[in-house]
Amino acid sequence: MATQYASAVDQGRVLSEAVARVAACWKFTNEQLGLVLGISAATASRLRSGSYRLERPDKAFELGQFLVRLFRSLDALMGSDDAASMSWLKAENLDLGGRPIDLIRTIRGLGDVADYVDDYRARV
Repeated sequence: MATQYASAVDQGRVLSEAVARVAACWKFTNEQLGLVLGISAATASRLRSGSYRLERPDKAFELGQFLVRLFRSLDALMGSDDAASMSWLKAENLDLGGRPIDLIRTIRGLGDVADYVDDYRARV
């Protein structure tokens, strides 16, 4: 039982650190990060500082997983060029019906954008 607990704690720590790095790479404000994860800007600030961790049963944990998935897929497509990724996120996308940066503020939008990038990657 202790192994399962340690594993869950490690997952929360690792995902929280990964989400904080994504937010830094994409220059998200605490408000933007909070909107994506469904948490307050203050909680997003604590997440970035390491004093708050995402935990498995929470919806924010799942949304954090989608955000990291999107980051990894887009990073692979853009050749690890953060500026190109940010440009893509901010550009109007006719297939998605909006700017990805705006769409990822909703659960459905985050899932749709992550699926879109994964589908595009599968074709390459």
